[in-house]
Amino acid sequence: MSVLSAEKVRRLSLGVPVLDDVFPGFEVGDFTVLYGDSVSLMTFILCVRSQLPVENGGLASPVVFVDGGNSFDPYMVAEIARSYGLDSRQVLENIYVSRAFTAYQLSSLILEKLDVFLKTKKAKLLLVSDVSALFFDRDIPKTEAKDLFMKTCAKLSAIAADKQAIVIASYYPRKKSRRGLFFDTVLFAKSNVLIRFNRTGKILTFILEDHPRVKPFNMDLPTDYTQLTAFMEV
Repeated sequence: MSVLSAEKVRRLSLGVPVLDDVFPGFEVGDFTVLYGDSVSLMTFILCVRSQLPVENGGLASPVVFVDGGNSFDPYMVAEIARSYGLDSRQVLENIYVSRAFTAYQLSSLILEKLDVFLKTKKAKLLLVSDVSALFFDRDIPKTEAKDLFMKTCAKLSAIAADKQAIVIASYYPRKKSRRGLFFDTVLFAKSNVLIRFNRTGKILTFILEDHPRVKPFNMDLPTDYTQLTAFMEV
């Protein structure tokens, strides 16, 4: 039985028609890591798509966006919303952004406040941008940074496992750093869906590296980096 013919559940699709034919999207219980090229844009697209009706590949749900990389761009989100024919102001009002400027703030927010906030807002999508960035701060002792990051990843995994929400984290590997290699290992082990985007010229490649229900595969999406929304299905 194919994935698409399996029992229907509420899923969040990427909205790329050729991709949605083979990748069913995200469902509550998934802890997904997006890394590589275009991942910031992908998170903004998902912020908008989450608010679409279920029959259009959305969740009919608001979004909680934990901004660990100071990357949330309301202008880009508004542009994407308009491309879907949505009221950009209403879309932005349904995205609850919480910025963290230190690893301590980020870990405290995730470990202590997210459970209640997700329930209060009835949000089915939790996005965490640049999940490891703040843990590279040299003012944080290495051992403490590693401990906080492990706890943070474990909590995100637990939120997904408890079926509270779809959890998606954007990540930018720093392979030349020992701390970065440690973060790779911890984050990838805690997530159950791992997706990499690789851009070469005008070709953006979707690479599914790990998934509990779908076999790994690659798919090229020919597009300009800034025009990916042209491939989005409304």
